[in-house]
Amino acid sequence: MQIVFMNQMSRTGSGDGGAAQVWIGEEEGIWQLGWRETGEEGDLQDESWYEGGSWQELLCVYRHGLAQKLGAGYRPVIEGVFHESDEIKGRNQHALKLQCYSELHSSDDLYSELCSWRRKKAAAGRKAPYFIASNRVLRMISAFVPHTREELLQLPGIGSSKAEEHGEEWLELTGKVTRSFQFPLDWVDRVLGEEEFMTWQYKQKEQKYKQELEHYRMSRLLLAGISEGLSIEELSSRTGLTRRAVVEALEDLEKEGYDTEVLIQSELVNMPESEQNSIWQSYEELGDTFLKPVLQRVYGGETAVEAAQEELYERLRLIRIRFRREQGEQKQAV
Repeated sequence: MQIVFMNQMSRTGSGDGGAAQVWIGEEEGIWQLGWRETGEEGDLQDESWYEGGSWQELLCVYRHGLAQKLGAGYRPVIEGVFHESDEIKGRNQHALKLQCYSELHSSDDLYSELCSWRRKKAAAGRKAPYFIASNRVLRMISAFVPHTREELLQLPGIGSSKAEEHGEEWLELTGKVTRSFQFPLDWVDRVLGEEEFMTWQYKQKEQKYKQELEHYRMSRLLLAGISEGLSIEELSSRTGLTRRAVVEALEDLEKEGYDTEVLIQSELVNMPESEQNSIWQSYEELGDTFLKPVLQRVYGGETAVEAAQEELYERLRLIRIRFRREQGEQKQAV
């Protein structure tokens, strides 16, 4: 086997250095990826991370596996192991440190209160909770406990519109909590340990690359099923996804340049052409961002049966894939 990449690692805080290696090799078109670690007794411990023919999948596994090791305290001898630009320079670094500090030092009691507030707000407005506020924003508030609108606006992720919409209610909750520090929050840069911050960053990368790896493998599974002529229901059974999740995944595949028309055609074969044309025309007139206005235009305001709604929304999504594909082709032709 020919080794095409290798990087030495050392573990922080380890008396003997905690030496390790991550390596990539190739033999007759088969890629291999592994980790070799020196144990406490000097014995070698090998881990096989990947063996197969896909360089893209290998990179996904490499990034995820390496992020796990870096989060556990290993550091590369040669920097730039992720082959990506530095994301934490300049003004963005301070925002990341605030996020890191908030996740490590937030008040669980205040965070629970904020989550309870969000659930009630979402239920009252019939919205998904993340449309009200993200977990990250609620962590920020619970960690830094702003007492004024000016302080609230110093937290990353909270702009004037969010402060205007929810600020009064947030400040009502934070006003009951005492704090031992003051704004502005430049002191966070001083008190947050560099190693603590770096470890947190690698944990963030681990989650990011785990999602990328899962997305890649799910995409391969779906594409294989489509090539076999499987239906949405059969793809749902094979992947464990709901029908809706399968169709949403098809939309993502189209965005990435894959052709899913064979599956769409088989799913819509019994759908009247007049109905398809009506949906298409509605997209032209109303746009393709939101499905509800199109649903109401095509099928009327009353679609009371939830099961029927799911079926109709599925049709709208499948037609929208075709619509967006044609719109993209027209733009390229101009």
